[in-house]
Amino acid sequence: MLELKNISKGYENRFLADQLSLSVSRGEIVALLGASGAGKSTLLKIVAGLELADAGQVFFDQQDITQLPPEKRHFALMFQDFALFPHLNVLDNVAFGLIEQKLSKKTAREQALAMLARFNLVSHAKDKVTTLSGGEQQRVALARALITQPKVLLLDEPFSALDAELRQSLRDEFKQHITNMGIAALMVTHDELEARAMANRGVRLAAGQLTAVW
Repeated sequence: MLELKNISKGYENRFLADQLSLSVSRGEIVALLGASGAGKSTLLKIVAGLELADAGQVFFDQQDITQLPPEKRHFALMFQDFALFPHLNVLDNVAFGLIEQKLSKKTAREQALAMLARFNLVSHAKDKVTTLSGGEQQRVALARALITQPKVLLLDEPFSALDAELRQSLRDEFKQHITNMGIAALMVTHDELEARAMANRGVRLAAGQLTAVW
């Protein structure tokens, strides 16, 4: 279980987080809603270890990971802008996390190819990511997020670049993967209808506080 306890974070004389707490169980998806600038992405970065809170603690399975660097947390963070590596082809973008975990390139690429098949991207395996459409890049980013079997998925507007039909199919598949793999997932989205379709719970961040939406 992922737990945030009494997290506080200030920015420009206001609180983005004011002693807020939140828990996300394994296999659960929690949607984080809120206005632009409310601090949703900052909260994701605090969970990932990319930013430090001013106060409070982050726990995973009852272990305090507040000071643990990002690479030691085994969390996957997918940014809204994809954050793919432009110098690598599609296959190696997806395989990258496995290679970082010391798998051989051969094994990593075999697993990456199998993951690309789930997303109908095998035909693009050797393409540079810069040649893909926005929707295709987002699918590559989703594949890369899943392949390392992370303990927690942190998603910032994960389906924003997809057309309606693809968004629906990938949303359903992604939800099933999270449930089957027992991953705790925290998803930032501005789309409440999408959040309700995908998430088990929804919370809204406003004035540094979280309130339950459903």
